Amino acid sequence: MMFEEFTAEAQRPPILERLFAPSVTPSFLRARWIWLRCLGTIFFSAFYSLYFQIHGLIGPHGILPAFEYLDAVHRALGLKGYWLAPTLLWLNSSDRMLSVIVWIGFASSVAIILNLWPRLSIAIAGICFLSFIGAAQEFAGYQSDGMLLEAAFLSIFLAPRGIRPRMALNQPPSRAAVFMLQWEWFRIYFESGLVKILSGEEQWRNLTAMDKYYENGPLPSWLGWYVQQWPHSFHAFSAGLTLVVELFVVWLLFAPRKNSLCRLIAFLIVTPLQIGIILTANYAFLNYLVLCLGVLLLDDSILRGPAAAPTGRKPSIAAAIVLTTIFFTSIASFVMPSFPTAALLEPFRIANRYGLFAVMTRNRYEIEFQGTRDGVTWVAYPFRYKPQDVRKRPGLYAPYQPRFEWNLWFASLGSWEENRWVLNAEGRLLENSPPVLELFAGNPFAEKPPIAVRAMAWQYWFTTGEERARTGAWWRREALGAYAPVAKRAADGSITFDND
Repeated sequence: MMFEEFTAEAQRPPILERLFAPSVTPSFLRARWIWLRCLGTIFFSAFYSLYFQIHGLIGPHGILPAFEYLDAVHRALGLKGYWLAPTLLWLNSSDRMLSVIVWIGFASSVAIILNLWPRLSIAIAGICFLSFIGAAQEFAGYQSDGMLLEAAFLSIFLAPRGIRPRMALNQPPSRAAVFMLQWEWFRIYFESGLVKILSGEEQWRNLTAMDKYYENGPLPSWLGWYVQQWPHSFHAFSAGLTLVVELFVVWLLFAPRKNSLCRLIAFLIVTPLQIGIILTANYAFLNYLVLCLGVLLLDDSILRGPAAAPTGRKPSIAAAIVLTTIFFTSIASFVMPSFPTAALLEPFRIANRYGLFAVMTRNRYEIEFQGTRDGVTWVAYPFRYKPQDVRKRPGLYAPYQPRFEWNLWFASLGSWEENRWVLNAEGRLLENSPPVLELFAGNPFAEKPPIAVRAMAWQYWFTTGEERARTGAWWRREALGAYAPVAKRAADGSITFDND
């Protein structure tokens, strides 16, 4: 027996082959197939959102024109700017180029869904999305963007080769490729739990973090209104459960490889949690991405997938180098953001650090744009998605992401000096810029541009059940005053800003 064990250990394949060569046991063929279809759908939702917004956000007549940004980057950094702002818009940043990027992104997303040349399709979709992110400035500061780009990059190593590989029974993914996507799933949860503790946020310590959570997120939903009416005991339980899941349950990922039951338990716990978040808030594609990554916890012994065919393929040296670099960078970046490879790869968002809801928002503020024809009567520009009309029911929009309205929520938590793009938006409204007006639900000054535009601050609260029964309102609000200087057109046609 001793000699048999010694012989078996001697015949064990080297670590490079065990990790980076195609793995037959355990097999993740079905999980891979499901995940890649989900990835294509999430990419499609991202490009669908950009189709209606990209020109108003970074087009030549948008709020933050890409060509102005890239020109400033080039003048300040020279050739280094191409690395720090990775985007195809260096070639051309016209409206036509923006449309081309979105349409190619659409096509590649559909190709991923249809399982057509998956590796190439994922790479093209990732490049197109990165081209927006690399030039979008304040409109690309979300952790969800990094999650998607990292997942897409890692999925290139997971996806099978070929034009139409179907299930690719003879190309099972390597253990390393599967693990790196599992690792991203783990980090999203665990790092988020860790920052909640490290931040010292008292609302997590005393389990009140969820009491106003449904009211104060970027885009609340009508289901969130109902859940907020529930007693504090439920909110305290959900806050505690969140910490338990993020700090402890996700460690079931690292159970012994042959014990798939532990990973199944983790999947069954986190899946309802993500579905609950999706139904009660609108965090774009973030929760859909995390939900779908969870599928990779389930190997074919659970999903009843087909048997992988033995393969004689050698381990990929390129995959070994790249995935190992990403793995160690993702660890180092959390504790040392300036770590050399972390700083080097940061513009590409493929080795990120995560940390959701470290500090909970205590109040809900909103910024409303108003225009005037006479300097006396001010008319509000109607938003499509964010709270404004107190009687309008909050919607369910995710995975659609209205980036302009999201950014207004973030801007409301700070000053206009920290969010000078708000002044740009005022100026574009003063010009009646068509792509910027497309970001709104309507234009109250369609016949003639206003003579002035201002941004006003409001505070919002969910109504109680009694208030809604009496008034029919989902919200109550209170005016706080001016948020930013007023945009006016001078006699020479230029735009000025003052505090009148």
